[in-house]
Amino acid sequence: MPEKSLRSIGESTKNYEAWVASKITIVPADLKLKHAQMKTGVFPFLRATYYRWAEVWPEVCKDLASAPQALSVGDLHVENFGTWRDAEGRLIWGVNDFDEASWLPYTNDLVRLVASAHIAINADHMTLDRKEAAIAVLEGFQKAIEDGGRAFVLAECHPALREMARHRLREPERYWEKLAALRPLTGKIPNSARKAIVRMLPQPDVPHVIVHRVAGLGSLGRQRFVAIGDWHAGKIAREAKALLPSACSWAGKGSKKILYQQILDRAVRCPDPWVRLRGSWIVRRLAPDCSRIELSALPAVRDEIKLLTAMGYETANVQIGTAKRRDILKDLKKRPSGWLYNAARSMVDAVQADWEQWRKPAR
Repeated sequence: MPEKSLRSIGESTKNYEAWVASKITIVPADLKLKHAQMKTGVFPFLRATYYRWAEVWPEVCKDLASAPQALSVGDLHVENFGTWRDAEGRLIWGVNDFDEASWLPYTNDLVRLVASAHIAINADHMTLDRKEAAIAVLEGFQKAIEDGGRAFVLAECHPALREMARHRLREPERYWEKLAALRPLTGKIPNSARKAIVRMLPQPDVPHVIVHRVAGLGSLGRQRFVAIGDWHAGKIAREAKALLPSACSWAGKGSKKILYQQILDRAVRCPDPWVRLRGSWIVRRLAPDCSRIELSALPAVRDEIKLLTAMGYETANVQIGTAKRRDILKDLKKRPSGWLYNAARSMVDAVQADWEQWRKPAR
């Protein structure tokens, strides 16, 4: 549970959103939608409120806050994984979003990932035992730290993961129909966003329209522009999303710089050649095979132990580029049995308490 010295979730949200508004342009309708989505369940609330996690976690998990640091995902959870194509056209699986990248104790990502799994289990989105979830994540993470990491190339290895990732690729028409249904923007688009998008098109003169896309939860409320065009008898799309420093900076515990590109460049992975930081915009290719995977998009019959073990391994893949592996292994060995499960359970309690407070009717 959060300590009484911490401000309420309402106060934190108001303060954080004022901080965001001082740095980037806010889309009021999207922010209103975000507030509504935060009331619908604990898992959407967790995804939407990394700023609160950044504030609460060091208080609830004080014994983990002094662990060795690495450039970390920050806002890690079981739905922050997806697929993309590398420079060879191979299907790659891994962490999908680094909006909240920050220097953190390596333990932060692990606790948040397992906490999200616990919340998903509580909501019947996953079926495995909570202790098994923590064990699977930790085993995958430690194995990657010992190995030095390895990217998830689905074309050659990982058949179970490959089947889970490909399950949602069976109807690509629906993906493009959803994008095509968005109305073209008629208002002014920031010149920096327009230039960033055009630079990432396969050719600068590809005919396209730009639409506003409503997506995500943590970043809901930020400007997000998508160019949709036709190129060689098929649809293409590029998205520019406004970025700002991690919420850890707002919480007084992180860098004031945007570290998205740095974490991409340092992680052990086969990079997506169509994801680049352009000024204060992250620009990426959108396509059915290049997007985040929601739990609801996975096959009903799946090996969740293998999935969470892979998530733990990929968490280490991200951190290895900046972490001191010996220090992390030394720290892991001194941790008592069950430390990750217990820390995740404590954070779930804290998130649950904040969610219950948030969904109370305003007086």
